[in-house]
Amino acid sequence: MGFFIGTDVGGTFTDLWISADDGETRVFKSPTTNDILGGVIDAIGLAAEAYGLSFEQFCAKIERFGHGTTVGLNALLTGNAARTAIVTTRGFGDTLVIGRLKRQTSGMNELERTDAYLRNRVPPLVPRDLVFEIDERIDVKGNVIKPLDEAQARTEIRKLKDRGIEAVAICTLWATHNPVHEKRLREMVVEELPGVFISVSHEISPGVGEYARMSTTAGNAALGPLAGRYLSSLEAKLHDAGMKVPVLMMTCAGGVLPTAVLNDRPAFALFSGPAGGVMGSRATGAQAGFDNIVTMDIGGTSFDVGVIVSGKPIMRSEISVAGADIRVHSIDVESIGAGGGSIAYVEFGELRVGPRSAGANPGPACYGRGGTRPTATDADLVLGVLDPDNFIGGRMTLDVDAARRAIEEHVAKPLGISVTEAAWAIRQILDSRMADLLRRMTIERGYDPRDFTLLANGGAGPSHAWVLGEELGLEGFIVPAAATAESAYGTGNSDLGFTAERPSYARISPGAVPVDAQLAHVTAALNSAVDEVRTNLALAGPKGDIGIETFIAIKFRGQTNHLDIPFTGERFTMETFYGVTATFEKQYEALFGRGAAFSNAGYELISVRAMGTGSLPPPALATKGERFEPRGTRPVVFRDAKQAVDTAIYRTSFPNEGESAEGPAIIEFPGQSVVVPPGATARADRFGNIHVRLAS
Repeated sequence: MGFFIGTDVGGTFTDLWISADDGETRVFKSPTTNDILGGVIDAIGLAAEAYGLSFEQFCAKIERFGHGTTVGLNALLTGNAARTAIVTTRGFGDTLVIGRLKRQTSGMNELERTDAYLRNRVPPLVPRDLVFEIDERIDVKGNVIKPLDEAQARTEIRKLKDRGIEAVAICTLWATHNPVHEKRLREMVVEELPGVFISVSHEISPGVGEYARMSTTAGNAALGPLAGRYLSSLEAKLHDAGMKVPVLMMTCAGGVLPTAVLNDRPAFALFSGPAGGVMGSRATGAQAGFDNIVTMDIGGTSFDVGVIVSGKPIMRSEISVAGADIRVHSIDVESIGAGGGSIAYVEFGELRVGPRSAGANPGPACYGRGGTRPTATDADLVLGVLDPDNFIGGRMTLDVDAARRAIEEHVAKPLGISVTEAAWAIRQILDSRMADLLRRMTIERGYDPRDFTLLANGGAGPSHAWVLGEELGLEGFIVPAAATAESAYGTGNSDLGFTAERPSYARISPGAVPVDAQLAHVTAALNSAVDEVRTNLALAGPKGDIGIETFIAIKFRGQTNHLDIPFTGERFTMETFYGVTATFEKQYEALFGRGAAFSNAGYELISVRAMGTGSLPPPALATKGERFEPRGTRPVVFRDAKQAVDTAIYRTSFPNEGESAEGPAIIEFPGQSVVVPPGATARADRFGNIHVRLAS
């Protein structure tokens, strides 16, 4: 028996999804540990025990190991990344401090942006005293107008020896057009500081815009030593135990790559956890026959939302982390601090829920680990949504009395209401915040949510989906069989994926067209990007053909933001130009309204991007399950906090096709509880997914 495995490290739990070669799947969860590695090893240990194998025997049978983690993201958010220095062009040492107009609000939600006390609270990724300026200069055409002063550069680099530097980011002006100085500076850093992690901008972020390029290069450098230590430790421990395959890391763009390919670019995997969830939903949607999907994931610390249109996730070219804009091609996932561990509290007479989280330790009050603050999980327990004796498949017992005490002390008494009313109020506030994010990701982007299928993921997603579905006016929603570990499922089922970008700037005046030299420049950039994609995917070892999609970034002349427009062909010709500009204007008007496009402004071509995929056939999943097991009834609060409804309880780990239940009912899987409200119906498909149809 061989095992296909996907893992994901969340803020509260570490999830493991596993498919044996007979197609049967199982999910295991273990509390996330402070060192991250421990939670992964514990989850693998649980799986080994369940299959009656030793840890070593189990590892020897692993045929694929996918992985996603927030270790890098958390390091940047908490300021615990490697101590990093920047080497840059003379006169540009303040780039990170100045940033853009929005630097001090980047990544903030609408409420946080209006709080003046939050301004200037987020420091640059690298403090100004660790930014060193070098005498050199290259112009916009790539011409060397001031040669690199090697003596001065070496003097500056030597200053780093006594500063405890673990990583160096090298980012010089217009290195995207001529990297000769960056390459020489890298050689000098290697000579003077052997063993230090080095990140160079023309390789990590080869796009125009010095702030985003420097911010990305610095973030990548800061993550290098940390991610390298963690991933090498994980891979070494599993290989020592007998695993023969590489660890495949989920990237921000949605494909997986061996850690060896990502060793010098850890920023590419910064959002691997949320990306894995979207890719898992994409696979589930393909099984069920849906290609327009809104995917939501409610975990212990956050609520993540992504959108898939015509089978492809919506992408973005930058992500905001800790006040910094990191230019990494990524699946567009928006998150808010709303999850099972979100802490409820009363402030100035108002009830608030999140963004503060109880995390894994101490966790919600009902975990019995010393937590005293009420959370969303405590509220669900008091409302009857959760079974205290069957949490995570019975591996944890929840303390109802502790949950009630926490809610009573911190919410019910301050507001002068009952404990049940307080729990329902916590639930309502949390659901309202989640519904707002779902509307922002659909309606505010021009999508009608009624044209999409809602997939409810995460440990708490299946229990909140009925409210969110009603809020959006949907007919129903789907709960994947592996919803509680959908991100892990995504890492275990995704193809290889690699993205490469090249600058190809061309300014096209109104009424003009590109000249032959401009078209040739774009074509050369395209071929370079495609070659890099093919090389890295070949190293990763695909099991089938390599497919490549190409895009060009276009904006109206003089504007700030661009759109990525797909095109085909090995050369960028005049016909290609006419095609991409027509598509650009059509998409522009779809986003900003009819008449918003203005071709008389002219165009700016910014960069080309190649996105490659290498086939990794996923495991064949079994379609034979079990019947819903009736487990009696219990009172559950649905819409009226003063009137609980007697609700049928069922249990299953993987239901047979056609298994059904009438609401009010709760279908308990290991790690997730599907709430079927009064008037709704639930039915299982042949892959174990639960389709819930809400009352009309």
